[in-house]
Parts: sequence; C-alpha cells; structure tokens
Amino acid sequence: MTQANQLNTFLWFKAGQLDEAIPFYQAIFSDFKVNHLNPMGPNGPLFTAGFSIHGHQLIGMAVEGGPDFNDSISLSLSVDGQDEVDRLWDALTADGGEPGRCGWLKDRFGVSWQVTPFQMGAYLGNPDSAIREYAQQAMMKMTKIVIKDFEK
Repeated sequence: MTQANQLNTFLWFKAGQLDEAIPFYQAIFSDFKVNHLNPMGPNGPLFTAGFSIHGHQLIGMAVEGGPDFNDSISLSLSVDGQDEVDRLWDALTADGGEPGRCGWLKDRFGVSWQVTPFQMGAYLGNPDSAIREYAQQAMMKMTKIVIKDFEK
C-alpha cells in the first residue's frame, strides 16, 4: 500500500529542543497528536518526531547546531474569538516567547506563529472601505489581535 502525496511542514530544531517542544505544544493544543518519535540511539534525545496540530502534519528534527528559525515562514492559526486568541497568545509566548506585530509571535523555540481570530475578516474584508481602512490601521498598531479594537 502506498501513501498518498502529502505536504508536511518540516521544523528543524536545535539539539535537545525537540524533546521540549513536543510536551510544550501538547499542553497547548487539545488535538495535538504524536505520529512517531525517533530518538538518537536507545536512550538518546529525539532526532525526529512526526506530529499534528489541528490536523496539520509537522515533522520536527533536532540536530546539533541547527539553524535559527526566521519570520519568512510561520504557522498560522485562525481561531474563534478573543478568548482563544488570548489563550494561545499567552501559552505560545510563555517561557521566553516574543510578541511580534499584527498577530505574529515567536515561541520559546523561535518558531514563528500567527494567531488571528476569524472574526477579523469581517472588518478587513468589509465592503465598506472606511471600515476596511480603519481595521487595517488598527491592526498595524497591534501586537496581539484584539477584536474590539477593530470597532470604531
């Protein structure tokens, strides 16, 4: 039996970080699923791990001297409501994460995330150009997205 074509996101962690990242993400995302864990040697740290968040497949690899992540690629979370934005923002920026602009942040491993409520689209995609422009200007001033700040 062959596996169908599939697109996965590959994340290259520094040595030892993958062992920390799996339980970190597992505590944040209720539907987090581990598909496989491959340690280096019989009792060594993780070398590769396959996992999914909200059904999106990711593969992590940890290697000594691995590269730093950068903002050119991010994992985008479209969520329902301010409470979920706040929960994810707080969890992902905990323990050394960094807030960015316009809903972007970096977690403690340097992985870049976007956390945005789907309700934001009603403002940014509004047929009324004044509402759209106000929302765009408001968003540019935000770090974490705050839905009520899109309202005049």
